[in-house]
Amino acid sequence: MRLSLLFLETLRDDPADARQPSHRLLIRAGYVRELGAGTHALLPLGIRVRRRVEQVIREELDRIGGQEVAMPVVQPAGAGQAGGRPEAGAPEPEPEPVRFRDRAGREMVLATSHEAPVVELIRGVVRSWRQLPVVLYQLQPAFRDDPRAHGGFLRVRESVVQDSYSCDRDDAGLERAWQRHIEAYRRIFERLGLRVIPAGADAGSTEGGEALEFLALGPHGDDVVVLCEACGHAADRRVARAGRPRVPPEEPLPVEEVPTPHAATIADLARLLGVGEDRTAKATFFVTGEGRLVTAIVRGDFEVSEAKLASAAGSTGGLRPAHAEEIRAAGMEPGYASPIGAHGTLVVVDELVARSANLVAGANREGYHLRNVNVGRDFVPDLVAEIAEVRAGDPCPRCGAPVTLRTGTVIATMVRLATGRAEVPGATYLGEDGERRPVVMAAYRAWLLRAVAAVVEEHHDAKGITWPREVAPFHAHLVAIGASRDPRVSETCERLHDAALRGGREVLYDDRDESPGVKFADAELLGMPTILTVSPRSLAQDAVEVTDRATGERTLVPLAEVEAGLAGG
Repeated sequence: MRLSLLFLETLRDDPADARQPSHRLLIRAGYVRELGAGTHALLPLGIRVRRRVEQVIREELDRIGGQEVAMPVVQPAGAGQAGGRPEAGAPEPEPEPVRFRDRAGREMVLATSHEAPVVELIRGVVRSWRQLPVVLYQLQPAFRDDPRAHGGFLRVRESVVQDSYSCDRDDAGLERAWQRHIEAYRRIFERLGLRVIPAGADAGSTEGGEALEFLALGPHGDDVVVLCEACGHAADRRVARAGRPRVPPEEPLPVEEVPTPHAATIADLARLLGVGEDRTAKATFFVTGEGRLVTAIVRGDFEVSEAKLASAAGSTGGLRPAHAEEIRAAGMEPGYASPIGAHGTLVVVDELVARSANLVAGANREGYHLRNVNVGRDFVPDLVAEIAEVRAGDPCPRCGAPVTLRTGTVIATMVRLATGRAEVPGATYLGEDGERRPVVMAAYRAWLLRAVAAVVEEHHDAKGITWPREVAPFHAHLVAIGASRDPRVSETCERLHDAALRGGREVLYDDRDESPGVKFADAELLGMPTILTVSPRSLAQDAVEVTDRATGERTLVPLAEVEAGLAGG
């Protein structure tokens, strides 16, 4: 491909609103153009990268017996509920799909996932045990309309996703499919040049099921993973568990009301009363998707995990922060609240608070708190559960070593249900014994553009992108220097370009009439793994200067050897 013919414009300056390296460099290098918040156009170079990623995914899913299908982006409204299970383990909450009516007045949606069409395919095709197991997958755009779109490809309104679904005869088959997908994803990310760790995740509304997510660690990720360096245990912070501190026994003391003016935060309260934040009980308020007020109580030195709380409260519609008027309607005062005397709310207490005596809690009167509050004596919770987030330094639940908190980007997720809940509604097959049995299924998803962004986050330097070979849009970047004063440069480059075409090597040939500085800057910005420089100086030695883009190492290689390599020799 000749650079003079490529639809491309590189930028010398970073976009004003781009913070992440991937966001900055993909725009500067002309791989994408941002048309609006979270909406991008992939330009020719970007399309080539996407196709490279798609090819890696296809090869690895085919390797485990996957078969590619294509399903509609537009689905009838309600089709998303055909499978009976909302998407889980996603890098952001599953949004309400965009709805519209077709010409016949039927309500339709833009699909955010494709489980429902797969269910219909299984119902319509699978009849016998001989047709199972089967793995179906697709690569297709998904429109999420995320209102918080930001960060280039890290959070977008429209993305390209890989969905795959394993359908099996029983739980043993499901386990085999699960493990094969884990290995397939590991190989995919290794080929893409990504260091990715699997971590336990929120299974959403799958009623006791299992979820796993694959995270590319990095400072610009929007997820937090709890990681134990000692034993390798990893889990999304939203659902991670850890050991809790030992609480020394105390005799309950009488409740005492104390004035605490201008102490609406735990930090202010602890300073005012001269106690540690671990001697306080913090109340946080949410409303479930079903409209129920939830009062969550954790120790003051912890934060509430919304995922754990939603699971404990049995909410399938998620949580939102409660409004002040909703809190007051239940008999509590925001900033000075506790469950003492409250009504019309589900009180969920963290197990550490339930074990702790004589804590400071709100008096439900502005400017006042209560000393020596004890769970069970002063109020009775509806539920006691572990609802606090894990902190850095807490003991690993597996080996006891201190855990660390790392940021990362979720690239893929896997979700399966608990035993007996993975059955595809209405889909059965005739077993070997002549009995009808339910098909069991698990869902797997990877976000392609997030993967591209994660690759750039990991593979770049101050000059630009340093693509791994499996992802790079071209194998090499051929640069002609000094062609205007030495015709041998153009002749040699044309010969090398033709050799690459014959050998199936994709080379980007910079044949433009630009200065060496501009050409080198663009070559480093675009990031092909190898830069081949032909100049009068290199030709004087009958050689080509070969630069490894990632390391910067330069070597003079005989021209005949370079030509033979491009030609496939």
